Amino acid sequence: MLRAFTLGVVAFLLAPLVVVLATSFTTLNYISFPPRGFTLRWFVELAQRDELIDSLILSAAIAAVTAVLSSLLGGTLALAFVRYRFPGRELLNAFFMSPLILPTVVIGIALLQFYSQIRIAGVPLSTTPASVVIGHVIITVPYAIRLISASLAGLDRSIELAARSLGATPIGAFLRVTLPLITTGLLGSAVFTFIVSFDNITVSVFLATPRMVTLPVRIYTMVEHVTTPLLAAVSAVLMVFTMGVIVLIERTLGVRRLVSG
Repeated sequence: MLRAFTLGVVAFLLAPLVVVLATSFTTLNYISFPPRGFTLRWFVELAQRDELIDSLILSAAIAAVTAVLSSLLGGTLALAFVRYRFPGRELLNAFFMSPLILPTVVIGIALLQFYSQIRIAGVPLSTTPASVVIGHVIITVPYAIRLISASLAGLDRSIELAARSLGATPIGAFLRVTLPLITTGLLGSAVFTFIVSFDNITVSVFLATPRMVTLPVRIYTMVEHVTTPLLAAVSAVLMVFTMGVIVLIERTLGVRRLVSG
């Protein structure tokens, strides 16, 4: 009974993905399921649409920068929260965890209002990719802190202390002993924050400009006027890309090990 229930839940969750993937190969000029025939026409059209390719590249670039920044900031904060006790520690921890509680729509609106008041060299911050990166870092740092904290909490600190007793400086002991031991947590942070950033729409939609549209936002705007399976093809590419990253990590490190640190 439990096995049947589990299979039913999995099928329910995967069904929409299968429908999107199958529809992207249909020969019809409109979205319909079950699909008819088989064609790569919509993927060819996708490759010929410069705005879609530009959005894909922009999303990947923003996600990569976000992953690096979130992992660096999250790693620093995780080290402070796990290793040290100081006044305001719990309050600071709650502050950086708050994006997990606040609706991302609220965060997007707040950032839009904030950015509109800031100019760099006469250029509004809201019109630069940095605005989206900052927004994505805000919503992904909590995940980075949690993943890296798990790695640090499970680490035997006596190893680092032994290195210091043998003459290593605190920084040297951290770089040569601790850092290699938490590499899995750092990679988990980078991968997870990359995926969250790449797929984000609720913050990105408020920060998008005519010249700066991420792929999820592009798909969202296409829904209003595109009725062809091109929309399904774009969604399929986004879905396959995300799943490909997860499979790659599972093959190389293992998702369970990556999350547990």
